Amino acid sequence: MRILKYCFLSVIFISTSLFAQEPTSTKPQGHTDQNKFRQMKDLLATPNETRTASGAPGYKYTQQQVDYVMDIRLDENTSQIFGDEKITYHNNSKDHLQYLWIQLDQNMRAKDSKTPDVKEESFKTPFNSAQSFTKNNLQERFDGGFNIEHVKNDNGSDLSYTINQTMMRINLAKPLAPGDTFKFQIKWWYNVNNHVTQGGRSGYEAFPDGNNTYVIAQFFPRLCVYNNVEGWQNMQFWGRSEFALEFGNYDVKLTVPADHKMEATGELQNPKDVLTKEQIKRFELAKKSFKDPVFIVTQEEAEAAEKQRSTKLKTWHFKADKVRDFAFATSRKFLWDAMAVDINGRSVMAISLYSKEGNPLWEEHSTRVVANTLEEYSKLTFDYPYSKAVSVHAEMGMEYPMICFNYGRPNEDGTYSERLKRGMIGVITHEVGHNFFPMIVNSDERQWTWMDEGLNSFVETLAELDYDPNYITGNLPKDIVPYMGGDQSNISPIMSQGDYVHQFGPNAYTKPAAGLYMLRQTIMGPELFDYAFRTYSQRWMFKHPTPADFFRSMEDASAMDLDWFWRGWFYTTDYTDIGVKDVKQYYLTDKPTESAKERAKRFKMDLADYPGRFIYYAEAVDGVIPQDAKSASDFAELNTYLESLSPEEKAKLKEAPKHFYEVTFEKPGGLVMPIILEITYEDGTVERKKYPAEIWRYNEFEVKKVFKTNKAITSFVIDPDLETADVDTSNNAWPKDDATAFSKFKEKVKG
Repeated sequence: MRILKYCFLSVIFISTSLFAQEPTSTKPQGHTDQNKFRQMKDLLATPNETRTASGAPGYKYTQQQVDYVMDIRLDENTSQIFGDEKITYHNNSKDHLQYLWIQLDQNMRAKDSKTPDVKEESFKTPFNSAQSFTKNNLQERFDGGFNIEHVKNDNGSDLSYTINQTMMRINLAKPLAPGDTFKFQIKWWYNVNNHVTQGGRSGYEAFPDGNNTYVIAQFFPRLCVYNNVEGWQNMQFWGRSEFALEFGNYDVKLTVPADHKMEATGELQNPKDVLTKEQIKRFELAKKSFKDPVFIVTQEEAEAAEKQRSTKLKTWHFKADKVRDFAFATSRKFLWDAMAVDINGRSVMAISLYSKEGNPLWEEHSTRVVANTLEEYSKLTFDYPYSKAVSVHAEMGMEYPMICFNYGRPNEDGTYSERLKRGMIGVITHEVGHNFFPMIVNSDERQWTWMDEGLNSFVETLAELDYDPNYITGNLPKDIVPYMGGDQSNISPIMSQGDYVHQFGPNAYTKPAAGLYMLRQTIMGPELFDYAFRTYSQRWMFKHPTPADFFRSMEDASAMDLDWFWRGWFYTTDYTDIGVKDVKQYYLTDKPTESAKERAKRFKMDLADYPGRFIYYAEAVDGVIPQDAKSASDFAELNTYLESLSPEEKAKLKEAPKHFYEVTFEKPGGLVMPIILEITYEDGTVERKKYPAEIWRYNEFEVKKVFKTNKAITSFVIDPDLETADVDTSNNAWPKDDATAFSKFKEKVKG
């Protein structure tokens, strides 16, 4: 229609006049590209033959292999562990290695450890806590570091080495050539810490009945990762950020008191030597039970065992192939149950070990949660490749290949709160899930914590919701809002090395998990996301991925440009804040508006000469349309044009709209996100619209959209289901004084 032409011309005229008013004597300054949608080439390593632009390993990708043969002995009387290990290092790289680096994690607990020295501390009087005061000021520091008895070549000769805190360098007599192997031996021992009173990811718990449960990990000298991206991954262990390790084969013999029951990484090689005939029979029954756990050791049997103390020893023999670590748990107090899980036609055993202090909670849930975790993670990533997954009851949470340690202890009378139950289900799901990230998709948590904890917490969320649709995960976008909207001086980008980030939990766990949940549910959609996520997971099974490999794989497998999301969510501390800035309502009328008169004057037209020929758009005053406003069908020019259309063209037309709304969306927050809009009409019907994040490409501060409808709109609400982690919802609804629309939204926010 001609009036649209005039409107367009007037905009051009105004725009050019504005530019014409700029002073001609000054020129605007240049600037670098700061657009939120600029590509991430400045942040990601250049692709090459080892790591491709698609995010997949290249044809020259290599990684090392380390094999261990170990004899381990636990002295329960002194709580000491003695080890003798033989290591075979395979140099699969193209580099000549002058030395090897080994992790000595237990040295974080050595008497001369620098870990306490880097921690800030303030004086607390005995009135704050007598126990804490005694521990921090009166007790001698516990010495839990490695005592290295010898480091020898394969032929028994001494091998040169240097210890730097939690790292040991093996000084090779000559560089290890590509394709060669190097064999050597280490003999060591250390004092086992009480992980309940002294903290830690490994150790023992002492019970009032005089028995201990041991959950032992990070207990032997282990090779660091060497790769063709970062060289040796040999950052010091300060106690928080975990580790990266090479895959290899393990042959481990563990000698413990004869009345102990044990589980460990790998396959038990000598069940007849350590289990009774009845226990072996029960385990065979468990292999056929896919519905309910079967007890291998009952509570009555465990209670009888803990009343005695054998002076004899038994040796348990385990072998594990293609694992990156080894851990075990042992005690005479353990109950033991197991059930089979069907993973795409292959049986995997879900197993739990726990003392009676964990019941009834552990008997009811632990093994079932293990089974659910294996099923759900396998759907989203790859079929679980190992033969078992074990959950062990301990007053902490920590993970290792095939075995993990989890908290969740009821009161002494067996009662427990719903919160405790949820916490236990959550930690078991999380720690069992770590079998996938990073035990198989083997990222470096000490460098990039989120690739381990964040990816795992995301899949954990989906598994928890499958186990219980009403489960409160704590990892949804709405859960990260208080953190993201908090004090910027106390927030770090996700892409920060784990040892110096502020608020470690939200940074490494919740924010990455919430971001990936948002990416799946809101930005990409489950179908595209799930395919891309499986692609990444399967590409990097039993390999060492970097953040770039993840980012590139997700884009490569989905055909979605997500650089804006990675850059904003992972590399900055920006937050989401999108609101409704303004809503203007227009109506059609045959009476010339002031703006139309101005345009007509500009083009030297007399509108009186064209009665009924033009359609005018007038803005409603305070949202109220005059009673005498005409509908579009009353106008001669529109009717004339419509009558000129063919029947086929007329059939494609919808009824002319009577209501027009120009909505201005604002974005005070630094993150770009999709605009999710809920529109409520006067007849009570509700409509949802989603505008991709790319709507902010040309103006990241505000954008406008026009809504044309036959029904009056009573409210607009942005992000009605709290999908985008919007930190300020006070601007999310229009009109703000609409008691119905806004109060409902505020209730969602509170929930």
